Amino acid sequence: FTEPNPVLDLQAPYVGVTSVNLSWVVNDSASSSYTYRIEVVNGPSVENRTSSVPEAAISDLIPGTRYNFTVFAVAADGQTEGEGMSIILYTKPNPVLDLQAPYVGVTSVNLLWVANDSASSSYTYRIEVVNGPSVENRTSSVPEAAISDLIPGTRYNFTVFAVAADGRTEGEGESIAVYTKPNPVLDLQAPYVGVTSVKLSWVVNDSASSSYTYRIEVVNGPSVENQTSSVPEAAISDLIPGTRYNFTVFAVAADGRTEGEGESIAVYTKPNPVLDLQAQDIDVTSVNLTWVVNDSASSSYTYRIEVVNGPSVENQTSSVPEAAISDLIPGTRYNFTVFAVAADGRTEGEGESIAVYTKPNPVLDLQAPYVGVTSVNLSWVVNDSASSSYTYRIEFVNGPSVENQTSSVPEAAISDLIPGTRYNFTVFAVAADGRTEGEGESIAVYTKPSPVLDLQAPYVGVTSVNLSWVVNDSASSSYTYRIEVVNGPSVENRTSSVPEAAISDLIPGTRYNFTVFAVAADGRTEGEGESIAVYTIPASVTSFQCEPVARESYLLLKWACPPGYNSAFKIEIDNSTWRNESWASPCTSESSEKNFSTASLNFFSTYNVSITTVSNGFDSLPVQKTCTTGITDPPAPSTAPLVKAVSHSSLSVQFSDFESVNGPLKAYAVVITTEEQGCESLEFKLNNTYKDFKKKTTVTYVAYVIDAEQAKSPSFHSQNGTNIVNIGNGNKMYGYENGPLIPLHSYRAVVAGFTNITFTVANLIVGEDSYVSFSPCSDAVLLPQDPGVIAGAVIGCLLALLAVVAIGGFIFWRRRRKDKRNTDVSFSPIKSKTIKVENFESYFKKQQADSNCGFAEEYEELKSVGVHQPKFAAELAENRGKNRYNNVLPYDISRVKLSDQSSATDDYINANYMPGYNSKKAFIAAQGPLPNTIEDFWRMIWERNIYSIVMLTKCVEQARTKCEQYWPDKESKTYGDIVVTMVSEIVLPEWTIRDFTVEKSNTSESHTVRQFHFTSWPDHGVPETTDLLINFRHLVHMYSSQNPIDSPTLVHCSAGVGRTGTFIAIDRLIQQIEMENTVDVYGVVYDLRMHRPLMVQTEDQYVFLNQCVMDIIKSQKDKKTDLIYQNMTAMAIYENFSPGTGFGKANGYH
Repeated sequence: FTEPNPVLDLQAPYVGVTSVNLSWVVNDSASSSYTYRIEVVNGPSVENRTSSVPEAAISDLIPGTRYNFTVFAVAADGQTEGEGMSIILYTKPNPVLDLQAPYVGVTSVNLLWVANDSASSSYTYRIEVVNGPSVENRTSSVPEAAISDLIPGTRYNFTVFAVAADGRTEGEGESIAVYTKPNPVLDLQAPYVGVTSVKLSWVVNDSASSSYTYRIEVVNGPSVENQTSSVPEAAISDLIPGTRYNFTVFAVAADGRTEGEGESIAVYTKPNPVLDLQAQDIDVTSVNLTWVVNDSASSSYTYRIEVVNGPSVENQTSSVPEAAISDLIPGTRYNFTVFAVAADGRTEGEGESIAVYTKPNPVLDLQAPYVGVTSVNLSWVVNDSASSSYTYRIEFVNGPSVENQTSSVPEAAISDLIPGTRYNFTVFAVAADGRTEGEGESIAVYTKPSPVLDLQAPYVGVTSVNLSWVVNDSASSSYTYRIEVVNGPSVENRTSSVPEAAISDLIPGTRYNFTVFAVAADGRTEGEGESIAVYTIPASVTSFQCEPVARESYLLLKWACPPGYNSAFKIEIDNSTWRNESWASPCTSESSEKNFSTASLNFFSTYNVSITTVSNGFDSLPVQKTCTTGITDPPAPSTAPLVKAVSHSSLSVQFSDFESVNGPLKAYAVVITTEEQGCESLEFKLNNTYKDFKKKTTVTYVAYVIDAEQAKSPSFHSQNGTNIVNIGNGNKMYGYENGPLIPLHSYRAVVAGFTNITFTVANLIVGEDSYVSFSPCSDAVLLPQDPGVIAGAVIGCLLALLAVVAIGGFIFWRRRRKDKRNTDVSFSPIKSKTIKVENFESYFKKQQADSNCGFAEEYEELKSVGVHQPKFAAELAENRGKNRYNNVLPYDISRVKLSDQSSATDDYINANYMPGYNSKKAFIAAQGPLPNTIEDFWRMIWERNIYSIVMLTKCVEQARTKCEQYWPDKESKTYGDIVVTMVSEIVLPEWTIRDFTVEKSNTSESHTVRQFHFTSWPDHGVPETTDLLINFRHLVHMYSSQNPIDSPTLVHCSAGVGRTGTFIAIDRLIQQIEMENTVDVYGVVYDLRMHRPLMVQTEDQYVFLNQCVMDIIKSQKDKKTDLIYQNMTAMAIYENFSPGTGFGKANGYH
């Protein structure tokens, strides 16, 4: 058999889940005999089916599986097959199972299904979404799908088809109908909330909303109720007042089941209005309100209190049914409305109101601007904003009596009161309602007492006055009294509890106005004063002193200005034969001292002096004193002394006592002269000695000095009461030698009588400082020739005399060169304890034993030296302010007097001339300048031609000012009319050296002043070592020795006595050792203290002086040279020392 042709048009007209129907066409002529083999291939599985017709139903297939069907035409022999024709098909999947919508949303639905086919892992799924005429398809590769973009609240029919792996072959669809959820309602509101009902409204924008119904869930705690509505609003009733409800509205789709998400609103029903609203405790700025609330929910309520004052509205809250409303305006009408507020803090019930006036504030500044005897004016201030509507009630109480007055203004006049009586006035501000009063403000006022009567001063004394008066008031038993004591601008007050007073501590001699005020029992309220004017008696003077004045016949009266006022002082002076009355001007201040110079009296006479203080026509008790006038030069005798030759070399001088009417005679001096003419200016020749006469430097000399008491001895007194002195017998008295006279020479004699005699250190008379007068010159007496003298002897004597004269002349010339002035300050003879240098060490050890016992005794002896000398200038009231210390005052006899002066006291400065070794005015010792004496200090430097200043103190020591800085720093400075410029300054560890140019204004005159400032010397103490001060003294001495002869060295510390005295003493002692080989520490200090008090101020300084001497002597002994020259190496440090920056070249160091 030939092979059949392949079959044609192989198709599967039916494909089922487990079966497929195949059909085909065969055009062969022999086809009627054909059979057909259908090969069914599924993966590795191959099955054959047969058919006798050109179609076949293939069953028992696997759902959703790919099959390859090949049809072979088989010839009649049943063996011969033509070519096979193939078709590939998928069986349909089974329908999905258990189709569900596990999630239905507003615009989306989630579908879920099950596919149990073995081939389901290769399936995809088509989901057909049908909404009315709208059909959409969605696909999924898994048995679930999320269908989105749906319309809310709308019915959808979802059909799910399983699709085989070819993507075309679908199983039967499984369907589910679902409504999407409606959207939540919008804008849920409660447009009305009542006490037991609430109205709700909402909006729904869904396109399907016309088919919606609504479920309203009403929740109150555990209670849940539901209500429904077919429209977007609902009225909920039968609610509990003041209670929180949660309303949730659900939109329900047309199926009546599908609900959207609920939209909720929490609403509190309104509370009921509060009950029994009251205002308790109404105050100035606060009101307490109380009320009652009966709602079951009231425990959760709060309350809003609306406070209304005119247009002003404020709110306060309270958590309890009461409230304290503060910060209110006093005296003002308020409307208070209380609202119960539910627990949400917003929902309020209807308000309950009450109108209340606040109390006015108490009135302020309640005063009694006028208190009279029987009336009181009251005034007060009210600052309340409502005060214009106030009235005032004034309650005034006196003991049990109470009265009331009213006023429409803040003041009141209360009259008909009792004098001197206590009233209590209370003022109440009353609000506009005429009922509400503020707290009362009270003031206790005493009415004024009546004025006192019959005021008198039954006793008037120096510092006290007794007053008395009468008071007739009924209340006077409770009165006290103020006594006003007026003296010019001074006003004092005294008090008394009885109608009299003793007023003490008054100023003498003063007019007082006494005013007595009756004071009520409060101690403040006074009646009108009654006055009386009284003068106190002036006070007597105190500290009355009368002092004689040197060489003047008047008395200097001094007294402390008495306390109080005075218009003059009456001075009465009398003795047994004479009486005088004079007047002194009044004192300018109580603290001052009054000085008065009497008229000229007799010298050396005793007077009774009384001083009476006068003030306003009243006299004090007089103060009396017996006074003696001073002494002066004795009256010069009218007869010359009687001179007789006694031998060829001596003569006798006989003279009568001088009259002692001007003072007791202290001494006589016999002056010998060879002048042929008269004897003039003898007071300037009293320091000429016999040696001077022998040297022929003078023709007039003092031959002998005799004390007045000595003159009364028999050896000097003749039988007729005259005095006889032998001249030329060779004896010595003081510093004078009564040397032999020259034969064949004529001599005349003059007798000098002294009421006061002053000596220099060399015991020579200082004529200008002594009180002396001279007798007339005697007649000349010619001495006879010495009969025993031979010519050779005469020649020898003459030669010897020439040698003595030459040596004496040399010494005299040398000393005259160092001190060319003869106007030395001189005093009574000094005491001395001169010790030779070689004996000083043993003396020093002796005095040093037992803790310097010997030196202490010496120093104790020196304490009273010079202290009785007058210091009148320093003690003048005008000069007291120029003294740094009131116990360091310069003696009049040696004080430095300034030249340029415009008044009698302008010549004063606290400074004294001090003797050096060669000159009696070698130094000036001064205090450290005060601020008000710096100009005087530079004036002294200019006038006394000073080139060297030695400063031994720091300006400030131990935080106390010891000396003002009296020199300028870098810029020139003018002190008065003196211009000072510092040109150099060298600062060394122990001292500083400064150079100044000093010039007088408006002149071309100037000179240089060098200041040696020793900075290592403590006050009241001594330097650490003696050689430090010795070197410093040598530095000063080297420079000062080049200064002009008449230029003293100015030395000062603070007081100008301790360190200053020690420095001057060391300078003198060093020169004494050099020139005399002797030491007299005691005598030098004695001499210094005669010129200025307290020189070498402490025992330590006195011991230090002796130690200096000891060290100098030891140095000489050990090194065979003077200590003051051995330190020249140390001094070389100054030779090339450059001055500090900013100054010119240092002068004088090379």
